[in-house]
Amino acid sequence: MTIEWRPTAEIETLKARAMLTARVRAFFAERDVLEVETPVLGQGGSTDVHLVSLSTRARTDTGQHTLWLQTSPEFHMKRLLAAGSGSIFQLARSFRDGEVGGRHNIEFTMLEWYRPGMSLEALIDETAALVMAVAPHLARPVTRYRYRALFHEQLAVDPFTTSLDTLRRLAAERGQMSSQSLTDESRETCLDLLMGLVIEPTLGRDELSVVVDYPASQAALARRHQDDDGQWVASRFELYLDGVELANGYDELTDADEQRLRFEQDNQARRRLGFQEVDVDERLLAALEHGMPEGAGVALGLDRLIQLALGKARLEDVLAFATPRC
Repeated sequence: MTIEWRPTAEIETLKARAMLTARVRAFFAERDVLEVETPVLGQGGSTDVHLVSLSTRARTDTGQHTLWLQTSPEFHMKRLLAAGSGSIFQLARSFRDGEVGGRHNIEFTMLEWYRPGMSLEALIDETAALVMAVAPHLARPVTRYRYRALFHEQLAVDPFTTSLDTLRRLAAERGQMSSQSLTDESRETCLDLLMGLVIEPTLGRDELSVVVDYPASQAALARRHQDDDGQWVASRFELYLDGVELANGYDELTDADEQRLRFEQDNQARRRLGFQEVDVDERLLAALEHGMPEGAGVALGLDRLIQLALGKARLEDVLAFATPRC
């Protein structure tokens, strides 16, 4: 049997990747944002029901413990913020089980940064500036869209008020699935399917598209606020380029009690769905109780940005050794 040992990316591509990564570091150096490194292992993991965390049993000086490979460096970085780090960024190795495809890899590089005292609007501008600094040939105007308006315009439904049965039927139609296959799916799953199947492919065409005012149930680790219609929404944004989601930014939640409640609700949902529960990161909650400064933060898929910047067909084309060949 022939064993394929060669890298999945060409050497010239890896040289181009290094150049683009250097531009990222230069961008933050100009803004006096500190580069940090945090562990890829943590004693808590992401409870998000849409993510599958990897864990391992490790021997420590206090015995064997379950440690979680981080789905992003968020928890550790927020502990640094609470300790007084100021603005920070990281190029972090991150892990999400089962995510393999043209735009996914189980192990990937997340560019994540936090700006104490910065508004979400200002962070949107900075994120767009970062994309254009790394890949000047991708410079485009920035257009903002409200999540609710996109559903009205492209699907003629209201994501906040349309019945779950209607959303299930529409998701099945657009996904070319049987209606019975979505009988037990939640409202959030149906909205995610419709967003991914119908709306996302239209975003970031000749522009950088920014979507705001997601449903409050999709706030994750973000604050919530009332929009102009009085509807509670998540204080977050997503940025799209050429139909690809590149970045996800939050007006960061700093309330420890609210964060604990959300973690508990996530694990309750995991139990209902038959998923493995994930250990809650008690150290993050302790940091929030101590006091994390208000501000905004964003996670950007660096591999995806490099893939788009270099015009490559698949994510593996910009990775030295993608998951099947690691």
